[in-house]
Amino acid sequence: MAFLADSLARVKPSPTIAISTKAMELKAAGNDVIALSAGEPDFDTPDNIKAAAKAAIDAGKTKYTAPDGIPELKEAIAAKFKRENGLDYKASQVSVGTGGKQVLFNALLATLNPGDEVVIPAPYWVSYPDMVLLGGGTPVPVEASIETGFKLTPDQLEAAITPKTKWLIFNSPSNPSGAGYTSEELKGLTDVLMRHPHVWVMTDDMYEHISYPPFEFCTPAQVEPGLMNRTLTVNGVSKAYAMTGWRIGYAAGPEQLIGAMRKVQSQSTSNPSSISQWAAVEALNGPQDYIQTSREAFQRRRDLVVSMLNQASGIECPTPEGAFYVYPSIRGCIGKTAEDGTVIENDEVFCTKLLEDEGVAAVFGAAFGLSPNFRVSYATSDEVLEDACQRIQRFCASLK
Repeated sequence: MAFLADSLARVKPSPTIAISTKAMELKAAGNDVIALSAGEPDFDTPDNIKAAAKAAIDAGKTKYTAPDGIPELKEAIAAKFKRENGLDYKASQVSVGTGGKQVLFNALLATLNPGDEVVIPAPYWVSYPDMVLLGGGTPVPVEASIETGFKLTPDQLEAAITPKTKWLIFNSPSNPSGAGYTSEELKGLTDVLMRHPHVWVMTDDMYEHISYPPFEFCTPAQVEPGLMNRTLTVNGVSKAYAMTGWRIGYAAGPEQLIGAMRKVQSQSTSNPSSISQWAAVEALNGPQDYIQTSREAFQRRRDLVVSMLNQASGIECPTPEGAFYVYPSIRGCIGKTAEDGTVIENDEVFCTKLLEDEGVAAVFGAAFGLSPNFRVSYATSDEVLEDACQRIQRFCASLK
């Protein structure tokens, strides 16, 4: 359609949303469907956070705020970075957006020019490459295979950097693989970045608090303070506090970059919901017990899913360090034939047949830039996960 912008042709709709929508439609039509495609905690938002939102409404805190966040929330975010990550940021170095996705998008839109390259380890969150394309840049995916635990190596990073590289997008623990980088592994990457002062780091730490012992979370500017002046440290309340629908993400970085992001946001959405902002203040400043409780539940579910998927014929499922996803390889299923004669040529066919034959919705690996794999979200009850994994085992056993 000639009326539409050329830039729109460069991007595709989110595959994870598309599959979740298809699963909901099948369920609404009366089919027995288990959706393991959505990336959100199944727990309710903690009561103290809900109470803070209600109090904000009652106090009339329902007006416009500054475009990129109220001072109280920026102070809470700066305190969080100091307390949990050892990072010193001023409130003026903090940006609050409508979810982490907007924060990332603002930064890319504010910094990318045609020809700029962005290095993105694959498997990656589906939105990273498309946001780069919308910003006018060129995504440079680098495959981090199952053999390296889905982690980018220093040699791979070194080889991917060119004079045109503007950003590295870094996500640990990762969506979709759950891979988490130790401080030693991260130091290997930051050493490379220190040799290339023109490359900035956009670190997506959204799953910081969903990481499992003995793994210990760390973030690039914490491991290498020399990167502070060219790192945007991104986080949010969505995953850590079961607040996906509240839509609050945040970032801290150099003031010039934060100011540019503010300019973008002021001419797009302007401020995030005032009520959500006050809820986020309570999330960051209030009791943190919920994090430990939910982490223990997610770890139990992870162990269940990894164990059951590794019992499925043709599947290899590594144990992730964090997040609430597994990213099993289906190399052993490729080339086999389903009961109706369909040949499992790739992971997209595998996931389509799994949904049709067993009613399990998962996301195919090609959507995340690394095949043949698929992503399973274990952010649902143990009973549902056990049922889903039994169905996956049955489906794999039916392939000939």
